[in-house]
Amino acid sequence: MKPVVVNPNISFTQLVEELETVKNPDALETVINQLLVKIQRKRRHLSPNNQEQLEAIAGMPLLNMVSHLKQSTPQQVKEWWEQRKALAPLAAGIAQILDLRDGGTVPILVSRHADELVAIERGYGNAERPEDYLDSFRAFLLENMNKIPALMIVTQRPRELTRAQLKELRIGLYTAGYTEMNLKTAWREVTNEDIAASIIGFIRQATLGDALIPYAERVDRAMNKILGSQSWTSPQRKWLERISKQMKAETIVDREALDKGEFKTQGGGFERLNKTFAGQLEVILKELYLKCSL
Repeated sequence: MKPVVVNPNISFTQLVEELETVKNPDALETVINQLLVKIQRKRRHLSPNNQEQLEAIAGMPLLNMVSHLKQSTPQQVKEWWEQRKALAPLAAGIAQILDLRDGGTVPILVSRHADELVAIERGYGNAERPEDYLDSFRAFLLENMNKIPALMIVTQRPRELTRAQLKELRIGLYTAGYTEMNLKTAWREVTNEDIAASIIGFIRQATLGDALIPYAERVDRAMNKILGSQSWTSPQRKWLERISKQMKAETIVDREALDKGEFKTQGGGFERLNKTFAGQLEVILKELYLKCSL
């Protein structure tokens, strides 16, 4: 395979745009190779939240996405992005997440000419005002409560929600124009409260009137109740604290999550960790999520 030299200044957004415009087969292959190399480099630096959001939009784990695109023909790669844009601007969404700097925002190149400030406006999809955006979000949830199974689980049985269901829910909301970032911004504009709530929190607030509380605060409060409910061994407390930390980063830690990362390498995965908790780990996780929602 011929080594690919990637222009460090070219963004993922620009490369995706070139996928649509480049006609020459050799040039198209070069664009795809650059895109894949940049994705693999970026993968190591994505925050857990950005990676989860990207995987939700892509509909597959990041490693699978890279592998899938590598094994596809140039035309298939092009169609992969086009199919997602047929649902919503998902391909652009993936590129924008990959263009995020660590802890920063999406850099957008507007023009190479001298800048001139004309006006400052904030968009909310089809809504012009943040109030309208929040109202339309509530209306969407109520209209689709019986059509999107995960919505019913979030509002009625939150402790049963899985990572897979959360990803599907985020895809559905993204497709409809509702993102966690826009909801946080709209809430701040309306209430002057900057709250780092989760998408679950926004859903329960809109549908049930629950208080909007930062998710990290909910996790700490729930974990303190769990830790204070009985005597725990040192290994049990250590793993409960790690689960708490992971929940703050990824919202949900379920059986699937415990078979990955440090839970797998250091704890032996769900089965071994479950033995550490005398076979009660799944019950503990459900109770933790129930307390997080209260």
